[in-house]
Amino acid sequence: MLKDITLGQYYPVDSILHRLDPRTKLFGTMIYIISLFIADNIWAYLAATIFLAGAIRLSRVPIRFMVQGLKAIVFLLLISVSFNLFLTPGEAVFQLGFLKITKEGIQTAAFMGIRLIYLVIGSSIMTLTTTPNQLTDGLEKSLGFLKKIKVPVHELSMMMSIALRFIPILVEETDKIMKAQMARGADFETGNLIQKAKNMIPLLVPLFISAFRRATDLAMAMEARCYRGGEGRTKMKPLRYEKRDGAVYALCLVYLAVIAILRIKA
Repeated sequence: MLKDITLGQYYPVDSILHRLDPRTKLFGTMIYIISLFIADNIWAYLAATIFLAGAIRLSRVPIRFMVQGLKAIVFLLLISVSFNLFLTPGEAVFQLGFLKITKEGIQTAAFMGIRLIYLVIGSSIMTLTTTPNQLTDGLEKSLGFLKKIKVPVHELSMMMSIALRFIPILVEETDKIMKAQMARGADFETGNLIQKAKNMIPLLVPLFISAFRRATDLAMAMEARCYRGGEGRTKMKPLRYEKRDGAVYALCLVYLAVIAILRIKA
C-alpha cells in the first residue's frame, strides 16, 4: 500500500499538462479544489468529473497509476463516509436500533466520498506533471508579492517542494525497513491497537534516523554548491507564459463560473 502513494511523484512523459507553466498548474489545482467545496449537487459534481477526466486525458498519465494513490486513503474515506452516513439528521430510510440512515445522510456521504477522491486525484495530477524544480519556481513566482512584506518566499517554496519530493522517498524507505523487520520476525498486523502501536517502534526509529541522514546530506550538498537562498539568484530556464497558459487560465475561470451557477440554480 505504501508504494501506491502517488502524491509527490513525477511521471515523465510528454503531454500538454507537462509543458504548461507551473504557475498555471498551481492556479488550476487551486480552482479545482475551490470548486469541489462549492459544489453541492449532482450537476456540479458532474461538471467536476468532466473537468478532471479532461485533465487526466491531457496529462497522458495512466488512470490506473492515479487510482493507486487512493488505496492510501481508504481508511480515511471509510471513516468520513460512515460518519456522514449515520450522523446526518433527516428523513429516515433505514433504522436498526440507534443506527439510522437518512436520505440526507446518503447524499452527504456520497458527495463527501467523491470530494475526497477528487481532491487526491486532482492534487496528484499537479505533482505527476511538474518536476520539483518547476514546482519551486512556480511557487516562488506565484507568491512573489509577499516579498514586499519581507516574507522569505524562495526559502518557503524550496521547503515545500523538498517536503513534497521527500514523500515518495520516505515511503520507499519505509517499505524497505518494513520488509527487513518482517524478515527478522517483526509483526505489524496482529494484536490490538496498543500492540500495533508498540510494534511500530522498530519501524519508526530507523525511519527517523534515515530521514535525518538524508536531510543532513541534502543540506551539505546545498552548502557545497554555495546555496545562500534566493537573493541574487538567476534562473537557467526562467518561467514564461505561452498562449496555451492563457487558454488554461480562461478555461479554469469559466469552469469555476459554471460550478457557481450550478450551485445557485440548484
